[in-house]
Amino acid sequence: MSHRPGSGLAAVSTALLAMSRRLEVRDVLKTIVASARELLDAEYAALGVPDDHGGFAQFVVDGVSDAQWKAIGPLPRQHGILDAMLHQARPERIADVRDDPRFGGWPAAHPEMSDFLGLPVRDGDEILAALFLANKRGPKGDGEGGFTAEDEELLGILAQHAAIALTNARLYERSRELTIAEERSRLAHELHDAVSQKLFSLRLTAQAAAALVDRDPARAKGELQQVAALAAEAADELRAAVVELRPAALDEDGLVHTLRNQIQVMDRAHTARVAFESAGVRALPAAQEEAVLRVAQEALHNALRHADAEHVTVALTRSGQGARLTVADDGKGFDPRTVRSAGRHLGLVSMRDRASGVGGALTVTSAPGRGTTIEMEVPGG
Repeated sequence: MSHRPGSGLAAVSTALLAMSRRLEVRDVLKTIVASARELLDAEYAALGVPDDHGGFAQFVVDGVSDAQWKAIGPLPRQHGILDAMLHQARPERIADVRDDPRFGGWPAAHPEMSDFLGLPVRDGDEILAALFLANKRGPKGDGEGGFTAEDEELLGILAQHAAIALTNARLYERSRELTIAEERSRLAHELHDAVSQKLFSLRLTAQAAAALVDRDPARAKGELQQVAALAAEAADELRAAVVELRPAALDEDGLVHTLRNQIQVMDRAHTARVAFESAGVRALPAAQEEAVLRVAQEALHNALRHADAEHVTVALTRSGQGARLTVADDGKGFDPRTVRSAGRHLGLVSMRDRASGVGGALTVTSAPGRGTTIEMEVPGG
C-alpha cells in the first residue's frame, strides 16, 4: 500500500476515529464517504442509504461539487450494480464500469467513471447502505482496473466500522427523539395542571362576581378585576408553553430537513405511500416555519387516518420571499361545507388559524371521491 497517500495503520485509525466521533447520521455518512475516498485515493466516492421503494432515502457524495451534483438531477435508483450490492450483498470490483452489462449510462452532467469498487455496509443480515468508489488514482493493476484485492479488503474493514458508527448514530438520534417526546409529554402535563387551576379559579371568581352584581356592585367590580388578572395569567402560561413546545428539530435542522424526516417516518409507518418534494425554499422566520410544519402534520394526519388515501404528496416550494405548502391525497375526499355544518372540522379551523396567524392563507380543495388538496402560503421575513 506504499503508493497510497493515506496508507498505513495510522491512516486507517484516523478514518475510524473520525467516524466514531460523529453523532448525527448525516455527519456520519459524510465522514464515511470522505474517509473512504481519502484512504483508497479515489477521485469519487458515494454512499447511499436505501429506502423501501427502490430508491435512496439518503445519498452522500464526495469529489463532486455542489453545482455539479445539482446539475446531475434526481437521486439514482436501486438498479444495475447498485442493486447487486444491496440485494445480493456482494462486493463489486470492476475494471471499467462502462463495459459492465448492467451499466445503463450516466445523466448528462454526471462525471465519467471507469474503475469501480463497491460493497454493502452491513449490520448482521441488515444492509444499511451501499458504499462505492470510482476512478482510482495512481498505478493501475494489470487487468484489474485501478482497484486491487487489497483495496477491497481495506474497504471491507472500513465498511464494518462504518456499520457500527451508523448504527450508533441512529440510536443517538432515536434517543434524542425519545427525550424530546418525553419532555413534550412533561410540558403537556404541566400545562394541563397550571392552566386548569387558573381556569378553575377564573370560573369560580366569575360566578362570585355574577352573584354580587345586584346586591354589592363594588365587590362585584373587584371580583371582575380578579377575573381579568386570572385570565391574563392563564394567557401567559399558554404563551410560555407554546414557546417551550416549539419543535426542537426546527431549530437544529430547519424546516425542509425536519419535514422530510417526519414524512419518511410516516411513509414507513403507514401502508399509504407518502412522498416529499422541495425546491428553492429559503429559511423562514421561526413562527412561519412552525406554522407550516404544524399544518403539514395536521393535513397528513387527516389523509392517513381519515381519507383512506393510497398516495399522499407533500410539496414545499418557494413562493416569492415566502413558501407554499401543498398536501395532496387520492383519498375519499369530502364536501367541506358538509364537514363544517356537521361540526367535524378535521382540523381545518386550526390550520386556517395557524396560516392567518403568520400572515398567510390556507385553501382546501376537495370533493367526495376526488381526494383532497390543502395549500398554504406564508410570506417571508
